[in-house]
Amino acid sequence: MAELYIGLMSGTSLDGVDGVLADFSGQQPRVLGHASRDFPIELRQALLALNRSSTDELHRSALAANALVRVYAAVVTDLLQASAVPPSLIRAIGAHGQTVRHRPGEFDGTGYTLQLNNPALLAELTGIDVVADFRSRDVAAGGQGAPLVPAFHQAVFGSSDECAAVLNLGGIANLTVLAASEALPVVGFDCGPGNVLLDSWCLRHLGQAYDADGAWAACGQVHPALLAQLLDEPYFAKAYPKSTGRDLFNLDWLQGRLTAWSELAPVDVQATLTELTARRCAADLQAHGPDTTVLIVCGGGALNGQLMRRLQAHLPKCRVESSDKRGLPPLQVEAAAFAWLARKTTRRETGSLQSVTGARGARVLGGIYPA
Repeated sequence: MAELYIGLMSGTSLDGVDGVLADFSGQQPRVLGHASRDFPIELRQALLALNRSSTDELHRSALAANALVRVYAAVVTDLLQASAVPPSLIRAIGAHGQTVRHRPGEFDGTGYTLQLNNPALLAELTGIDVVADFRSRDVAAGGQGAPLVPAFHQAVFGSSDECAAVLNLGGIANLTVLAASEALPVVGFDCGPGNVLLDSWCLRHLGQAYDADGAWAACGQVHPALLAQLLDEPYFAKAYPKSTGRDLFNLDWLQGRLTAWSELAPVDVQATLTELTARRCAADLQAHGPDTTVLIVCGGGALNGQLMRRLQAHLPKCRVESSDKRGLPPLQVEAAAFAWLARKTTRRETGSLQSVTGARGARVLGGIYPA
């Protein structure tokens, strides 16, 4: 009998929503449908503005959450119509929400993570139970609340036949190292910027949301001195568990490091930013998974040919491949992960890994909003 869940993911890249309909009745999840919707430009601008302090934030956050959920609901409708599945057969929707602040462990010892969402409205619009607010339970237990996908990576991509790692190249890059031995803990953390700086720089200079296939970056030259300055960011030297977001890696962060290179051609900056992501992710894998034989790449960055080539160049002893080769296309992995996490929550099963987030233990994540 089918065990159907929907997962919805809108990430740091702020480009839109990916949704999957997945069946968990077998040993491995089976994706039955995938749908996506771009954010309206007004919503994208509103969400981007809420990543930093400004006036009337509570009011604007509430309205942005409502607008976000209406996009979520449209994706759910698309999935159900395409698959001819009625809402009554869906056990729950896992809705991640849109992260606008992520400061775990800071200020008062607990800190916070904030994902804009209105799961009650989503339940009302879809007639399906909604699981949301996945990260805050882990933060309450002293953890980073991120990344949460390594537990899913372990369940779906883990194998006793090889030492594998999974690299999610969303707005932020996060790495999961899966040892062949079950006796060894899963290692996972945020490496640093994935697409967030690449997309922002491309939008500023080309008016395009992203650098398709990395073609623009491939036309530029890496600037060694600028790269060295970018690599000097203290976050990169921090021990894990660690996580990050737009709070740190944004255009202001980049602009502050470009002061000495104001004459540098924008295309060369793009090439250098691509090299930054590739260099940091490769270095983290070599440090924490030196025996890794295959790096499985997912997220939008897996579609960036130049970035994939640079990763492979820095990892000559490791095969770099898209998650597509493992039966799960790159743009479906995170949404599938939140469908999987929603199932964990409804079954009262833990969904986090203490070795990844640094919490006091694994926790049941999220809250349930009945339809």
